Amino acid sequence: MEETFRIAEVNAMPTNQLTALFRQCLAVDRWADELAGNRPYADRDQLLTRADTLSASLTDDELHRALDDHPRIGARTKAGSMAATEQSGVDGDALAERLLAANRVYEDRFGHLYLVAAAGRSGEELLADATERMANDPATELNVVRRQLGKIARLRLTKIERG
Repeated sequence: MEETFRIAEVNAMPTNQLTALFRQCLAVDRWADELAGNRPYADRDQLLTRADTLSASLTDDELHRALDDHPRIGARTKAGSMAATEQSGVDGDALAERLLAANRVYEDRFGHLYLVAAAGRSGEELLADATERMANDPATELNVVRRQLGKIARLRLTKIERG
């Protein structure tokens, strides 16, 4: 997905190829299928707006399935992967250990992975965010996660579609 596409290419791409590409942005079949099935898109903004709408409509079950596809913040990720690029601000073994400890506390509290749109944020910012979100009730936190997942999907879509 390092390659970028023009909207005309997105509109012309075979559906099965496009849905597979979209699933790399957000691992929810309905999201990818509906985003691909809503073509043609007039422009990049229309594609991103539709993606945002679909992200906001994720069910709790879809949200949990999508979380299964994300690495923990601070965990070692495959070099060159989108997650590795997005988490590039998490440098240093000591900070990574603190983030992993915060993940464990978060997961014990909420029963799911701590997810945040990490691109462009330092490890210290992510640690502060995780700590702050611990005050949320489970329903509120699931909505926060839904918004964060939408931000990640949008960022990933902008990497595959420029033009």
